[in-house]
Amino acid sequence: MESINRRGFLKKSTVAAAGMIVAAPAIKKGWAKNSPNETINIAVTGIRSRGRSHYRTFAALPDVNVIAICDIDERLFPKAVESIEKMSGKKPKTYVDFRKMLNDRDIDAVSIATPDHWHALQTIWACQAGKDVYVEKPVSYTVDEGRKAVQAARKYNRIVQAGTQGRSNRVNIEAVKLLHDGYIGDVYMAKGLCFKPRDSIGRVKNSPIPEGVHWDIFLGPAPYRPFNENRFHYNWHWFWDTGTTDMGNQGIHQMDAARWGINKRVHPIRIHGTGNYYTFDSDQETPNTQITTFEYEDGKILQFEVRGLYTNAEDGITIGNLFFGSEGWMHFANGQFKTYFGRKNEPGKSMSRKDLASDPMDLAGPVGDPHFSNFIDCVRSRKMEDLKSDILEGHMSTALCHLGNVSYRTGRKLMFNPYAEKFIDDDDANSYLKRVYRHPYAAPDEV
Repeated sequence: MESINRRGFLKKSTVAAAGMIVAAPAIKKGWAKNSPNETINIAVTGIRSRGRSHYRTFAALPDVNVIAICDIDERLFPKAVESIEKMSGKKPKTYVDFRKMLNDRDIDAVSIATPDHWHALQTIWACQAGKDVYVEKPVSYTVDEGRKAVQAARKYNRIVQAGTQGRSNRVNIEAVKLLHDGYIGDVYMAKGLCFKPRDSIGRVKNSPIPEGVHWDIFLGPAPYRPFNENRFHYNWHWFWDTGTTDMGNQGIHQMDAARWGINKRVHPIRIHGTGNYYTFDSDQETPNTQITTFEYEDGKILQFEVRGLYTNAEDGITIGNLFFGSEGWMHFANGQFKTYFGRKNEPGKSMSRKDLASDPMDLAGPVGDPHFSNFIDCVRSRKMEDLKSDILEGHMSTALCHLGNVSYRTGRKLMFNPYAEKFIDDDDANSYLKRVYRHPYAAPDEV
C-alpha cells in the first residue's frame, strides 16, 4: 500500500479539519416555541412522490401544522391541498417560488423534497431566513455546497435534519452498536449494495412547457434546457445537470449505513469508481452500473456497487449492506441484521422488525416516522445534538456519492485531501466539486 503523508495533506489544506466531523459548537439561544405543546408550522416544498410522504407524515404528527406547500407544478396542488385539509382540517397556502414562501413569517420550518440539484441551495436560503430544515437525501449536488449547507446551519443556529431515516431505525441502531462494540471483531470493510433494475427511459423530443409548470424555477441553478419530459418528473435523476446517479438517489442510504457502521467520521483518501450505461439506447446520461472503492487513511475499505440491470442478490440482499470483521460478518438489510462467525458461518445475534412488533417504541416504521418526529422534537428543544442525522452527517455521507461520481466521470483513481475537501494536484477532478450556478439561483460565496 503506498504511503500517504498526513503532514503533506495538512500543508495543502485550506480549511483545517473541514473534512472531519467535529464536536458541534455550543448552541446559542435562538428561536423556540413558548410551549413544548405549541403547534409547529411547517411548509413542504416538492410535493410529488417523496414530498407526498412528507406532508402526510408531518400532518399526522401531534401539534404540527402543514401550513404551506410549494411546487413548480401547479397541477399537483389540488390533490395535495385536499389531502392535507382532510387530515388536519386546515387548508395550506400554496407557492410556486420557494423564495417567496420563505418570506412567510408564520412558517417555522421547511421540509425539502425537491430534486437533488435544489437541496443545498434551498437549505442555505431557509437557514438564512431563520427556518429550521428537514432536507431529503442527498443533501447537496456538490461537495462544496454541502459544506456550505453545514456552515449555514451552524451560523444561523438552525436545526437541520438530513433525510437518511435509517439512522432512526432501532434495528439499525442496535446493529451499529454491535459493530462499534467489536462484536464481529475489527471491522475492516463495509459494502453497500444498490441492486435496483431500471428500465430504459427511451428517447423523447423537446416539447412546449405544460400549462402550470414553472420550468425555469424547476431548472433553478442548473443550465437552461428546453422542456423535455425525460428531464422532468423522476427522470431528472438520470441527467448530470440535476441528478446524482443511483448512488446518490437510493444508494445514499446504504452509503450512510456503511460509513456509520465502520465509524468513519472523516473522508476517504483514495477513490476509484468504474462503470457505464449498459444495454439501452436512451437519453440517460448517468451510468446504470457503478463499482466504487473508497480507502481510508487507516486502510479500511468502503465498497459500493450499483447494478441497474438484472442481477442476483448477495446473501439475499438487493438493497442493503454487508460488514466484514476479523471474527465474523454481518448481514444488514430490510429492517433486520444477522451475524455469522468463523469458517463455518456459525450464527450469532440477530434482530428484525418482527422482534419489535409489539413494542410501542418501535423505531422501524416503513416511512421513517420516527425520523420526522425526531426532527420536530429537536425543533422544540433546540438541541441539534439530539438529531439522529444532523446536516453534517448528511454532508459526510453525501460527499461519498459525489466523490465516487467524480472518479467515474474523470475515468481514473483519485487522491483526496480529506481535511481540505479537495483532490490532490488535480484541477480536472476539483472542477466537479463546485457547480457553475445559473443566476439568480446561486449559493452565496459566504453563507
